[in-house]
Amino acid sequence: MILQNYVGGKWVTGAGAGHALIDPVLGHELAHASSVGIDLDAALKYSRQVGGSALRALGYADRAALLGKIAETLSANRDAYYQIALENSGSPKSDAAIDIDGAIFTLKYYARAAAALGTARYLVDGDLVRLGRDDSFQSLHVGVPMRGVAVMINAFNFPSWGLWEKAAPALLSGMPIFAKPATATCLLTQRMVQDVVAAGILPEGALSLLCGGARDLLDHVDPWDVVSFTGSADTAAQIRSHPALVRGSIRLNIEADSLNCAVLGPDATPGSAEFDLFVKEVAREMTQKAGQKCTAIRRVLLPRPSLNAAADAISARLARTVIGNPRNESVRMGPVVSREQQQSVNEGIKALKLAARVIFDGGPNFAPVDADAALAAFVAPTLMACDDPFAARAVHDIEVFGPVATLIPYADVDQAFEIARMGQGSLVASVFSADANFVERAAIELANSHGRVHCVNATVAETQTGHGNVMPMSLHGGPGRAGGGAELGGMRALRFYHQISAIQGPRERLDALVSAATRWPQ
Repeated sequence: MILQNYVGGKWVTGAGAGHALIDPVLGHELAHASSVGIDLDAALKYSRQVGGSALRALGYADRAALLGKIAETLSANRDAYYQIALENSGSPKSDAAIDIDGAIFTLKYYARAAAALGTARYLVDGDLVRLGRDDSFQSLHVGVPMRGVAVMINAFNFPSWGLWEKAAPALLSGMPIFAKPATATCLLTQRMVQDVVAAGILPEGALSLLCGGARDLLDHVDPWDVVSFTGSADTAAQIRSHPALVRGSIRLNIEADSLNCAVLGPDATPGSAEFDLFVKEVAREMTQKAGQKCTAIRRVLLPRPSLNAAADAISARLARTVIGNPRNESVRMGPVVSREQQQSVNEGIKALKLAARVIFDGGPNFAPVDADAALAAFVAPTLMACDDPFAARAVHDIEVFGPVATLIPYADVDQAFEIARMGQGSLVASVFSADANFVERAAIELANSHGRVHCVNATVAETQTGHGNVMPMSLHGGPGRAGGGAELGGMRALRFYHQISAIQGPRERLDALVSAATRWPQ
């Protein structure tokens, strides 16, 4: 099967054999994708001129209704998407749900949240501000949609959610989207776009898709476009320094490598409810999506006296996790998405072994259920321990994007926060403690180096949403090596796709602008 690209309002097949998409369990070729021969400059111009104009002609509530219709279309095809996730990503149903149902939930959230914005085509940001000696001449800040294309370059691990969590606020803001998913797992993205296009939901030009390589895509962005990237820090550095982005001062959002941590409070001793929740969460984050989440726990910080008990408890949970072909209903963890990724994870584990000792790795007899290890891309969950975190920089520098985590003991609370910050900026830290003073201090201490701080005690055991679960109401992003970007966060996400401008003029003219607008929602 040859996957087509959707550009210029039509389906287009790239030239040549393209890149093969492989079943990571069975090793079968599923499809090929190519973008060779496609005029990407013309495709972006079409999106700007045709898609952008059509979207901006609609009010916010109208665009919110479009998101709701997309969610309905995706919901109607969920079974097909689950099958594709199984074949192209090796995802058990529970993992596929995070990607597929998470995307639908996000679309529905933004559709509901923006329904109250009405027919306005721009947003008022704050109150009028007097500029002179009386009220006659004032300033008003407004947010207007950017008049370009939202170029979205996504990672292999979330072919569904990765697209729609970016697309929802962009479309709502009135910007057409040009999606470039990772080719290795783009089969699900392509099918979803195909269904949305067939349903005739969006104006022509509002949605474009490039399944093959990005080629010269970024050469053709202009100052009115925005670029959003999720992936490795190395690729992010290349994008940051791209001549077209530098020359045009292109607005850029990056979500990159992140050595997220979980912190066990000093009070949460073995046998406490918080200790048990901590152990459960670490094991879940290691095995969910085979550890292929940008938010997964990589560093496990805990009081030194609790190290052995935690190592034993987490290892016991990992040993009970059935790993293998997700077509077997007993399986709870599948493979990583490709043999290339398997090699990358194994190389990362080898590098970490120079700085940490192995606690659990499935043992010499590890064998995935109902799968040929010679063809498949499995990696056994690997738990390590680093006894001297200040001498072993590798555990703070190397993110192994798979089912791998490292236990790191701390001597006191101040040292715990210092170790957490050694990750050089992360997407999320979680805190497990029943000590109110510790939790409150940890939240603020960790906030400057983490985009999200997830606090858990026994009272929220059944309601907490999970360390690695990204909710659309909360910010997703982080400082430093995590990319420095920000996505979601409710209506905060719209700021990336709007230009804020100060309109200065007579009070009565500004009052008229306010009356035709909607205030920026919180």
